[in-house]
This record gives sequence, C-alpha cells and structure tokens, in this order.
Amino acid sequence: MLNITDTARTKVLELMRAENRPSLALRFGIQGRGPQGFQYRLAFVDAAEKTAEDTVIDAGDLRVLVDAASIPDLTGATLDYIDRGHESGFKIDNPNPLWRDPMAAKVQEVLDREINPAVAMHGGWVALLDVRDQTVYVQLGGGCQGCGMVDVTLKQGIEVRIREVVPEIVAVIDTTDHASGRNPFYQPAKGGRSPYA
Repeated sequence: MLNITDTARTKVLELMRAENRPSLALRFGIQGRGPQGFQYRLAFVDAAEKTAEDTVIDAGDLRVLVDAASIPDLTGATLDYIDRGHESGFKIDNPNPLWRDPMAAKVQEVLDREINPAVAMHGGWVALLDVRDQTVYVQLGGGCQGCGMVDVTLKQGIEVRIREVVPEIVAVIDTTDHASGRNPFYQPAKGGRSPYA
C-alpha cells in the first residue's frame, strides 16, 4: 500500500524521540489538492487517536495511521526523506492521478493548460479543490487572493472557459478567504476587465 523508506522511517523516529512522548504515531494523509498536486498532511498524534476507519501501517517500530479517504490516493506512494545539505525534507512520490473523476480531470486540465498560465502573468494561481454535483470548487492564491478584479476574473474568465470545455459544469464557486493573508498583488478597483477574459 504505502511504502516508507528506511531513511524516512529513521528520520520520523528521530523526530518522535525528540518529542519525548513514547506513544506517538505518524498520521499521514491527503489534505487536498493544489497547484503543485496533492497536498499532504504529516503529523504526530497519540497512538490512541486511531479511529476505526484508519488503516495502520507497521513500519518496524513506527506506526503510521492513514485515514480511509486517503487510502485510494496513497496506494503505491513512497514516503522518503532526502538530505542533500542545501535541500532536506520529506519527499512523497505518488503515482496516482490527481483526480479519478473524469469531469474533475477535465477541469484540472483546463486550469493547467489555460487558466493558470494566464493568471500567473498577474502573480496568481487557481487550485481545484473538488467537483461535486456539476459544481467546481476552486481556491485562488498569489495575486488573485484579495485582488479587486477577482469576481470579474472568476465569472467572466475562469467560469466561462471551464464551462466551454466541460459543458456539464453548471457553476464555479470560489472558496478563497479574500480578506485574509498578506496584502493582495493588486489593490481593489471598481469595474474593469479580467486579465483572463
């Protein structure tokens, strides 16, 4: 199912020992999807926090808890740890497709090929979070978060293009909290034209 290299296991155990809590387990799962692919969560939890839906992976003296929703997208993945002096950290090689649903895969392709290159010219990005009931849920970041033109870009650019390519889609919903984070790339403006439209 999930492969854990000896190097990764050794590093995780070293970090756990530093916590000085002998009953720790590693919780590993998929938290979502973003512009770079799957977003993973790695956290130390008390082994007693295991739920009935969790799969337990025994890697010697390391217990790894994986939630049921993450299992299909982690099957065949490898957790490794690299340390090359200037570059170190956990690395996950995952052969699974970002989206199993054909409609979500089509939407992701539109984002990758057309929309993200267009909004990247203005410092932004658009991440597909989910496709449910013919509705696309996205999150905008970079220069798009807090941008005064975000509604125009979403409705006249992103939604229009997604619906042209994937006509089954009925709506695109922006889940971004545009009030949080650092100052937006663009200051709010009234009216205007989307950089994508």
